[in-house]
Amino acid sequence: MVGERDYAGVSFWLEDTGEPLVPRPSLEGEVEADVAVLGAGYTGLWSAYYLLRSDPSLRVVILEAEVAGFGASGRNGGWCSPNISVGPAELVRRFGRRAARETLLAARGAVDEVGRVAEEEGIDARFRKGGVVRVARGRHELPAVRAAWGALSALGLADGCRVLGVEELVRRVRVERAEGAFFDPQGAVVHPGRLVRGLARAVERRGAVIFERSPVVDFVDGPGPVLRTAKGEVRAGAVVLAGEAYLSRIRRLHRMILPIYSLIVLTEPLPEESWAEIGWEDHECLASFKLSVDYLSRTPDGRILFGGRGAPYRFGSRIRDGYDRHGPTHAMLRESLLDWFPQLAGVRFTHAWGGPLGMLRDWMPAVSFDPASGVAIACGYVGQGVAASNLAGRIVADLILGRDSSLVRLPLVGRRVRKWEPEPLRWLGARYVQRALERLDERGRRTGRPPTGRSLAERLSRH
Repeated sequence: MVGERDYAGVSFWLEDTGEPLVPRPSLEGEVEADVAVLGAGYTGLWSAYYLLRSDPSLRVVILEAEVAGFGASGRNGGWCSPNISVGPAELVRRFGRRAARETLLAARGAVDEVGRVAEEEGIDARFRKGGVVRVARGRHELPAVRAAWGALSALGLADGCRVLGVEELVRRVRVERAEGAFFDPQGAVVHPGRLVRGLARAVERRGAVIFERSPVVDFVDGPGPVLRTAKGEVRAGAVVLAGEAYLSRIRRLHRMILPIYSLIVLTEPLPEESWAEIGWEDHECLASFKLSVDYLSRTPDGRILFGGRGAPYRFGSRIRDGYDRHGPTHAMLRESLLDWFPQLAGVRFTHAWGGPLGMLRDWMPAVSFDPASGVAIACGYVGQGVAASNLAGRIVADLILGRDSSLVRLPLVGRRVRKWEPEPLRWLGARYVQRALERLDERGRRTGRPPTGRSLAERLSRH
């Protein structure tokens, strides 16, 4: 029955929102709207927010399969990243220097915009802009430090960025086996659950209606597009598909987006003496240069969050609640945290969770709106969506309202994206890349030699 599910158990962030997670009413019957949105996560809520800020008379209806923030918006690592999933050098290769620079400036601007709106709307998002530190954990990762600096310098975007030697890094945070780091001041940390739940209330104050426990099973495009659930439908002038990885559950979108699981472990609050040993006073986002991805953040109540990939891709792009926990991957993440900070031996881990992120075939977000079909779509953040979804929401609003802004001319917008291969090729390819990147990381640690960038797995992961 509605309300019986333990939504607080989905993640620490949803447990710690400071409010009961009682579902809003479900959709029953037919509803008319100017804009209907699939998904009450960041993308759907930001889209609604900017539409209503621009035109308060709009009737905006949001359909959410569970509760606001149930998906990646309420489960992520707390990073508000100034980057998108494709790095500066690859952006230049694909779109040229000017477009790459404009894209990265827009992504950086989204970080500040998230903080600004949270303050303006009274959302207790615990926003703190301490930057991003990417640590070279071993000699094999040092070339990546220099490459990160070089790529941003070439675009004129390295102001405030720094290559950190070991001694300077130690003054910030003491990480085992660190050989140096790259610091970018543009990143921030947030409390994802409080941000998404507060944003839901903000769009309701502006007139939006949110129906929860109302999963969309299909949509109709063309004049007067429709979002359909098992018990009703919303007819609108435009619809916004903002379900990220969960869009793969809609049959006609099944091969558009690939759900890949990212998992997280969380420690108990650390005592002051532990923080004195570690440092990390500025709450920077932390990561290494691993190909297989890791990410760390310091929570407002003094815990350490450690996340990474590792959980296997599931045949047929299946998404199930049981996949949120994967014992071997969670055990690996706990061990990895102690490898970063061996002084925490014996620390207690209180939470473990995970969830699917969405990946398009070229590993890059996409935003589009077709006036003829009335369908807008924004997705494919590959785990970098906290700030990028804000940018996407502003783009969606501009596209639907017909505004010729600088944002709608970014290379994220209106591009054609290849479908993923059919199964079993999709499963074979995804699992191959996952395992190959892990092997490359292990070889680098063992030999001290950096990856060449020429392996099949690395080439596939760039495209």
